[in-house]
Amino acid sequence: MLRLLAALGLLVLLAPGALVLVVSFSAGDFLTFPPPGFSLRWYAALFSHPGLMAALGTSAILAALVAALALLLGAPAAYAIARLDFPGRDVLATLLMAPLLLPTLVLGLGLLLVLQPLGLVATWPGLMLGHSLVAIPFAVRIMTTAFAAVPKELEAAAWTLGATPLRAALRITLPNAAPGAIAAGVLTFLVSFDETVISLFLVGPRLTTLPVEMFRYAERTTDPLIAALAMSLIAFALLMVAVVERLMGFTRAMGRD
Repeated sequence: MLRLLAALGLLVLLAPGALVLVVSFSAGDFLTFPPPGFSLRWYAALFSHPGLMAALGTSAILAALVAALALLLGAPAAYAIARLDFPGRDVLATLLMAPLLLPTLVLGLGLLLVLQPLGLVATWPGLMLGHSLVAIPFAVRIMTTAFAAVPKELEAAAWTLGATPLRAALRITLPNAAPGAIAAGVLTFLVSFDETVISLFLVGPRLTTLPVEMFRYAERTTDPLIAALAMSLIAFALLMVAVVERLMGFTRAMGRD
């Protein structure tokens, strides 16, 4: 019975995606179900739409920068939480997770109020800061688990052989936690690439991201192009997840092998 209920719940969750998949192959000019025919015309039309392609490039570059920044800032914090014993460690971990507890609408509005006087709205630094606010907690959570899974005896052995704590962390602990770093990089890339609500507050007419451009396109137009783009993004996300699974497996990536 439990498996049946789980299967029914999964079916309910996947049903809208299945409808979008069917509509994305529609040969018609409008979003209708069932479609009048089937064609790949809307997938081909994606590459000839300048607004969506420009927004795609912006989102890809932004997500890559945010993923790098999240790892650069999140990995040291995760190492401190997982490997060091100092006063306020639990407080630090809670503060780093705090952005995930707030609605993104509140975060977006707060960022707008803070960044607007500084002239950072509709700028690359402003978008990177807004996306990093929600990406860093994911990096910290995954890297904390990955660092905690590395035996402390390995570092202790390096210390006894003359390595400094910093060198032991860089040469011993970090390479063993590399699968977690890759998983954190992929996840933070996807988090930034898919972020919509915060981006709505921080983009401008000359700098916009793909989710925001999709939102605006859906408001203006009712053709299946947006369905084709949505399915392409889903396929891209599944491909990235499959690459992580193929290279190291999620169990190892999360530090649980």
